[in-house]
Amino acid sequence: MADRMLQFVSVLQHQPEKRVVTERRQDFDEIYRDFDISQAEVQSSRCSQCGVPFCSIHCPLSNNIPDWLKLTAEGRLEEAYEVSSATNNFPEICGRICPQDRLCEGNCVIEKGFESVTIGAVERFITDNAWEQGWVKPVRPRVERAQSVGIIGAGPGGLAAAEELRKLGYQVHVYDRYDRVGGLMIYGIPGFKLEKDIVLRRHALLAEGAIEFHLGRGIGVEDTDTEIAFSTLRARHDTILIAAGVYKSRELGGPGSGLPGIVKALDYLTVSNRRSLGDAVPDFDSGLLDAAGKNVVVIGGGDTAMDCVRTAVRQGAKSVKCLYRRDRANMPGSLREVKNAEEEGVEFVWLAAPEAFLGDERVTGVRAVRMRLGLPDSSGRQSVDAVENSGFTLEADIVIKALGFDPEELPRLWGEEALEVSRWGTLKVGQKSFMTSLPGVFGAGDIVRGASLVVWAIRDGRDAALQMHRWMEAHVEQGLAVAAE
Repeated sequence: MADRMLQFVSVLQHQPEKRVVTERRQDFDEIYRDFDISQAEVQSSRCSQCGVPFCSIHCPLSNNIPDWLKLTAEGRLEEAYEVSSATNNFPEICGRICPQDRLCEGNCVIEKGFESVTIGAVERFITDNAWEQGWVKPVRPRVERAQSVGIIGAGPGGLAAAEELRKLGYQVHVYDRYDRVGGLMIYGIPGFKLEKDIVLRRHALLAEGAIEFHLGRGIGVEDTDTEIAFSTLRARHDTILIAAGVYKSRELGGPGSGLPGIVKALDYLTVSNRRSLGDAVPDFDSGLLDAAGKNVVVIGGGDTAMDCVRTAVRQGAKSVKCLYRRDRANMPGSLREVKNAEEEGVEFVWLAAPEAFLGDERVTGVRAVRMRLGLPDSSGRQSVDAVENSGFTLEADIVIKALGFDPEELPRLWGEEALEVSRWGTLKVGQKSFMTSLPGVFGAGDIVRGASLVVWAIRDGRDAALQMHRWMEAHVEQGLAVAAE
């Protein structure tokens, strides 16, 4: 079947069709249309099946990308799904929100004159098709183990670990402060990138596989109606995984930074997503977190900033500007997202940073200064310096802080001072063991590595689950395994 591959010399790269701007600005539906089977097969056939697959090497999950591309090109779609899902618990989600331009597609060895294989869109197609065909099944372990696992956090890292441990037969319980499963996938990422039914159907599948979810239950010091004490969880379960993510927004300084109308990105996105899910949202209804008819300034250059500017467009903002202190080439967010935002009417103010916020009773403007790039610092990233006498003002009715996230102070919040953290506040874990300073308590995802990508959280969750299994086999009485029905 080799003649089906290497078609990049005669077949052009084709991304899924995007909905027209005037249409997609009006709603929160995904902007990319689906591939059909013929499109997926043709685009998969462009893979060169190279000897060293840099796409796989640069995928945090080491997905067997050339293999499932070849199977798709040959029309063997169920096998393609099996290969894809063998290394990725949520391929339909990664196919939608991974920055493929910086990961797999960005490292495709096909010469750039021909352009890379459309990996992300094919990955999404494979699993969406598998759902339609009924090939995606809940976990059915071969044996049931008596050991119980508690997972703190129902985001991608916690869910990936839960599924892997359930496959091994453990009794898995997932705890989350929110009322829905998914973490930032449900409340942080807007529907135009990831429609919420995609996440909710995964929740239903995991629950059907006998993973128990305890939602609206945060972790604290004492047992209450809304919180469970960390000590209670440790007594209840044989082992614990902390996959709580990082939710503490980084703050802005400078004169006027406390004015009403200056809001946190996660608050803004959560309200918008809750409204899309049909929840009653007083902060939106009051206009506090509704951008309609307002001048919006978003500060930051990551994917969260892109989510905020594009959400503001859909809410009917009068103008939307993104203020970022570096240039386009040095921004951390996906360049595809920048392009999508520009198409939708967002104005980017590159090489500019805020120095003060104007207003009396609420914010009315941002006073900013021009920046220039300097020499690389110790991290290899270029430093930024203010340009003298370059100040200017942007009109603003809402200013959204999208500067990234830091971990919450878990040892204090949970009354567990023996839980060691790094100088950045992230959990300290063994590089290979994933175990924290507390025996039998493990950590994975953003709470360990800092704010990162969904795909890295999935990888960490999978790896931590394996180490938890090995630890329980060595340290927890196994009892008699029972054959699953």
